[in-house]
Amino acid sequence: MSLPTAYLPAGWTPAPGALDKRVVLVSGATGGLGEAAARACAAAGATVVLLGRRVPALEKVYDAIVASGAPEPAIYPVNLEGATPRDYDTLADVLERELGGVDAIVHAAAHFNALTPLELHKPEDWLRGLQVNLTAPFLLTQACMPLLKARADSAVVFVLDDPQRLARAHWGAYGVAKAGLERLAAILHEETDSSPLRVHALLPAPMRTTLRRMAYFGEDTQRHPQPDAVAPAVVYLLSRDGAAARGHVLDLRGA
Repeated sequence: MSLPTAYLPAGWTPAPGALDKRVVLVSGATGGLGEAAARACAAAGATVVLLGRRVPALEKVYDAIVASGAPEPAIYPVNLEGATPRDYDTLADVLERELGGVDAIVHAAAHFNALTPLELHKPEDWLRGLQVNLTAPFLLTQACMPLLKARADSAVVFVLDDPQRLARAHWGAYGVAKAGLERLAAILHEETDSSPLRVHALLPAPMRTTLRRMAYFGEDTQRHPQPDAVAPAVVYLLSRDGAAARGHVLDLRGA
């Protein structure tokens, strides 16, 4: 990896109101880690913007957050597969107009169909994988950078996957995109290290998610923790405590 490694401080738990008055945009907010991160950020006091393509699923997450007594979230439907730079510019305009800006972005959206040899990789699925897993995080971050840099302390979190595992056969566009995402984080950190914008990467341990089940058919996923176990690490990175991990990969695999 091109970023140095950091670890979650032993025994760290979010302080009450760790994200008070912050606006946090979570892409893939209806997925395993995305939903868990959205709920954890809301519990820490953030106003969460739930970004995803399925409105009914977004509404379920919205209802759960409201029922918990956390700040009311916002829903922003968008299909990352086909979103254009203009769509992301419009999103940034809405964030500024309706919420006064944005303090953090958590890139939790992911696209993965199956383990496939490159020789058999369908071109349309290759393009879709690169679009959702790499191009969309770039475009979304770029569109929101003026808002993020206008804050006194802001953060972007890119969610990675095990680089040794993804360098093996059959990981296709997903493996290529995740490698590119880590390099994107490294370059963005170099370009923003003297600004208020902190760049972070997060490397979770195996979780009990749909993506994991698709990649490891037949594995007993019950032996892995739910994404809720990873969500506090997202709050750590977005909080002021996370400044210590700026420009690093927060590696949770040993946790």
